[in-house]
Amino acid sequence: MDLRNIAIIAHVDHGKTTLVDELLKQSGTFRENQSTTERAMDSNDLERERGITILAKATSVEWKGTRINIVDTPGHADFGGEVERILSMVDGVVLLVDAAEGPMPQTKFVTSKALALGLRPIVVINKVDKPDGEPDRALDECFDLIANLGATDEQLDFPSMYASGRSGWADLTLDGPRKDLSALFDLIVDFVPAPTQIENRDEPFTMLATTLGNDPFIGRLLTGRIETGTVKTGETVKAMSMDGAQIESFRVTKVMAFRGLEQTAIDVGEAGDIVSIAGMTKATVADSLVAPTVTEAIPAQPIDPPTITVTFGINDSPLAGRDGKKVQSRVIRDRLMKEAESNVAIRITDTPGGEAFEVAGRGELQMGVLIENMRREGFELSVSRPQVLFREEDGQRLEPVEEVTIDVDDEYSGAVIKKLTGPRKGELTEMKPAGAGKTRIIAMVPSRGLIGYHGEFMTDTRGTGVLNRVFHSWAPHKGAIPGRRAGVLISMEKGLSVSYALWNLEERGKMFIGPQVEIYEGMIIGEHSRENDLEVNPLKGKKLTNVRASGTDEAVRLTTPITLSLEQAIAYVDDDELVEVTPNSIRLRKRYLDPHERKRRSRAA
Repeated sequence: MDLRNIAIIAHVDHGKTTLVDELLKQSGTFRENQSTTERAMDSNDLERERGITILAKATSVEWKGTRINIVDTPGHADFGGEVERILSMVDGVVLLVDAAEGPMPQTKFVTSKALALGLRPIVVINKVDKPDGEPDRALDECFDLIANLGATDEQLDFPSMYASGRSGWADLTLDGPRKDLSALFDLIVDFVPAPTQIENRDEPFTMLATTLGNDPFIGRLLTGRIETGTVKTGETVKAMSMDGAQIESFRVTKVMAFRGLEQTAIDVGEAGDIVSIAGMTKATVADSLVAPTVTEAIPAQPIDPPTITVTFGINDSPLAGRDGKKVQSRVIRDRLMKEAESNVAIRITDTPGGEAFEVAGRGELQMGVLIENMRREGFELSVSRPQVLFREEDGQRLEPVEEVTIDVDDEYSGAVIKKLTGPRKGELTEMKPAGAGKTRIIAMVPSRGLIGYHGEFMTDTRGTGVLNRVFHSWAPHKGAIPGRRAGVLISMEKGLSVSYALWNLEERGKMFIGPQVEIYEGMIIGEHSRENDLEVNPLKGKKLTNVRASGTDEAVRLTTPITLSLEQAIAYVDDDELVEVTPNSIRLRKRYLDPHERKRRSRAA
């Protein structure tokens, strides 16, 4: 059977996973009476809840005698470690772009990786039936983007289509029949070349592992594209690291190929096909699986370095151990090491003493997803404020700078530009009208300046702004950037919070907790209206007397407390504060719970 390997690239919420749903349906992968779910490729609970693709996944469809392996890539640059190796498995990419928004930062990030590998794109302008869609402008912007990324003349000569993934049609022209996706299937088969590896079937077996999975019945599964030769169940294969050192020799217990959404055991995996192999105990992502006679490893694509680091530690608050079962530092370390094994963009370092661990990664969203997965698995931990990683080159200190693209209503653009270019040391590079009373702002901002900014941004734009960011480059250090301006309200007592006390404290600032919430000494219960921290008593009840007077029986009406999400909490805390994460709660607290130690350190600061 003919073979094609493609990856689908799109920004978050541009319709990539919905389009794959339709490709699966129209290729006959599902039976007519088979019940299917929306966004079938988003198999992870977090992916479904947030509507984003976190893990790269493969599927396969058949069209007129050709098998098409489709790789669904993450749409967010924080999960870019998945993308860089995944693209080495395919021979072409489908670039999916929203007709209203045009190409966005994450699209640019993945497309640059694809063009660098020499892949030719097929541009599909999606959601052209939306009332605010401008497909011709979006197509022009795609051409400019690909040209600016240094594409060759061959890559610039790309075919384009107009589509509606939700309605299940794609046509070569805007006024096409709008019937089905057959034109897209035909274009993929005609335009994307067959894998060149097919000609290497007689050579010894070699394969580069690109993703790691686990099956409860057959154990570790490494997925990749077979570069040369064939592999059968029962054969002996060895695993080699990038530097050519042998890791282990093992017997292949299963060869699995993608057939629709399922992985099916096959007898022989042949060069050019994307398969999963079971049987290894140590081999992991970026290792080469080769025949015993092969002596050289397959060169792997370099991975962009991490840009931020977060400290994970045990939960040592007075309420520790009530929600979660996994609380020891040894258990937390094992879980982090397991994550680093399959996620090549994460780096784990032990701190002196072994009670905490430095986790370096791409961004706050990546860290938030890792912590959310851990708390759902029953872990309790404390998490520090993200710190940006610096580089030293030729005696100069460099820091990561991100390209920020903002779509905001015209009336709020001034406030946004003032915040980005003022205290946050950003540089405005482009500003243009985006239609429908909106302005698009593009700026280069140090990563340090963006930590904790998203909450402020949503307040400044009354919740209507859209902010996208992607790592751009390393630049000379920009100097001091002020952190959070406001102080916090700290509990000085332990017990259940009292409505009357919180009511009296509302004039001091905004509350993070409501009444009858268990609190402890050193826990942060709100944001102070001034710049200093303030210790308060949220347990102080109303003094009862037998004297009646006007005003003594006022009803207590509390303002709804602010509920911080996990990512907001991590970005909110200051250097001397921690986020306490348990399966049921997210709390903020001072790093030093002892009141004398807290006062001593605040005086020293």
